[in-house]
Amino acid sequence: MAPMSGPMRGIVTPEAVLLEFQTASVPTRVLQFSLDVLVQLAGLIAVFLVLGAAGAAGLSIPDSVAIVFATVMIFLIFLGYPILMETLWNGRTLGMAAAGLRTVTKEGAPIRFRHALIRGALGIIDFWLIPVGVIATVVILLTRDNQRLGDLAAGTLVLRERSPVDRTAQAMAFYPPYGLEAYAAGLDVTTVTPEQYEVLRAYLLRVAGFTPEARWSLGARLANPVATEMGHTPPANLAPETFLVCVAAAYQLRHGGPPGGWPGRGPSHGGPVASGPPHPPSGPSTVPSLVAAPPPPPAPTPTGMPPVAGQRPPPPPPVAPPGPASPPVPPADGGFAPPS
Repeated sequence: MAPMSGPMRGIVTPEAVLLEFQTASVPTRVLQFSLDVLVQLAGLIAVFLVLGAAGAAGLSIPDSVAIVFATVMIFLIFLGYPILMETLWNGRTLGMAAAGLRTVTKEGAPIRFRHALIRGALGIIDFWLIPVGVIATVVILLTRDNQRLGDLAAGTLVLRERSPVDRTAQAMAFYPPYGLEAYAAGLDVTTVTPEQYEVLRAYLLRVAGFTPEARWSLGARLANPVATEMGHTPPANLAPETFLVCVAAAYQLRHGGPPGGWPGRGPSHGGPVASGPPHPPSGPSTVPSLVAAPPPPPAPTPTGMPPVAGQRPPPPPPVAPPGPASPPVPPADGGFAPPS
C-alpha cells in the first residue's frame, strides 16, 4: 500500500540521469480537488445568474433552449475545465497550481491533450460516482505512485512541485566560470531542447555528490551528444562539466535569464566547476576535482654501500631519452575522453 506522505520516486532518463520526484499524497490531492470544485461551482453559479438575469430583463428564452444551454455549460465546466486547463497550462489546473502540483507523463515529460482527455473522462468515475471521491482515494492508496484510474489509463503522475528538501525545485541561475564568459556567449544553443536542459540542470545540481570517476563519466555521456547536436567542437582539455555549465548558462541567457545577465565574476552553480581561459593551454586539466594530478615518481633506492662522509656520491646511472609519445586515442563517441 502506498504511504500517505507521498514517497520519493525517480525517473531514469535516456542519459542515465536519475531525476527524483515526490508524488502527491491523498490529503494534497483532496485539497486540490476541493479547490477545483469551488472554481467549477463558481462557474456553474455564474451560468445560472446569466440565465436569471436574461429572464429578469424580459428576454423570452424557450425552456428547451435554456435546458440545452445549461446542460452544455455543465458539461464544459465539470469535464472540459480540467481537460482544457491541463492541456493549455502544462499539466495544471487552478487547484493544482494553488496546491503546488503538476501532472506529467511517467517519463517525466509534459502531458498532451490525449493524456488530459483520458484523465478528464475517467475523472467522472474517480470523483463523481457516489460516494464522491472514494474510488479515487482507494486506488491512490493501493498504487505505488499514488495514481488514480485516470492516471493509470493515461500513463501520468501527479507530482509535488514544492518540496523544501528538493534543491532542483528552486530557481537556480547558472553563470559561466570566470574567464569563460566569451566562450559561453558564443555557444549556439538553439538545438538544445527544454528536456535536454532539464537533464543538464539536474546533473549540475547533483554533481557535487558524485565521485570524481562518476562525475567525469556521466558528464562526458551528457556533453558528447549535446556538443554533437550543436555542431560544436569543445576546446582541448575543457572538462565536460565545465562545458555543460557553459551550455546551461548560454541556454538561460537565450531564454531571458538570469535577471541582469552575467555579472563580471559570478558564482558557478551546480558544484565545483573548472575555471580558466576560453581556450585552455595544452597540459593537465584545470579541474582539480575531476582529474587528480599523478603522484610524483618514487625516489630511486641507492644501491651499494652508503657514501662515506666527505666523499662525493657516485653519479646517477644514465637515463635513456623518452621515445616519441603515442598519439592519443579519441573516445568512441567523440568529444570528451576520460582522464588518463
